[in-house]
Amino acid sequence: MLYSISLYTLYSSIHHMWMIAPPGYVLAILAIVAFILSIISFMDTSSLFAKIRSWISTILSFILVSILLFVVTFTSIFSGAKVLLTTTHSPDQHYTINFYKTDAGAMGSFGILGELQGPLWFRKALYWESKNDQVELQWHNSHTVIVNGHTIDIAKGETWGFQSE
Repeated sequence: MLYSISLYTLYSSIHHMWMIAPPGYVLAILAIVAFILSIISFMDTSSLFAKIRSWISTILSFILVSILLFVVTFTSIFSGAKVLLTTTHSPDQHYTINFYKTDAGAMGSFGILGELQGPLWFRKALYWESKNDQVELQWHNSHTVIVNGHTIDIAKGETWGFQSE
């Protein structure tokens, strides 16, 4: 299960879909727990199947821990600053969007990122504009927001400013 959640996290961040997995550091902690439990499973020597299962789970858990720790470390070092500019709610209070000012420093550019908030830690990247640090927004109706002159219909799943568009 942990492997599939980790792969989905990677897929959803690439394709700007809903992020339903917990943050990367939570996945890394869960992977470390799975690795420790797989090492403990070596105590069960009742059958050949138990031994093989222990080896396979230990190897897969170690690989997952290594990858997740690398990703968490890499993103924390190179992701740059992300400062909350404003939070807006739709007129019917159904949608909440947080707008952040991002700055990659010497690694890249600065810009604005808008994330649609869902329940728990769920979020979806909704808006990206580089080389801008101001947000002018207006709600057209309960599901359509105009950000810096760009119209986004949230109900239709629209996004703006990403390279896939």
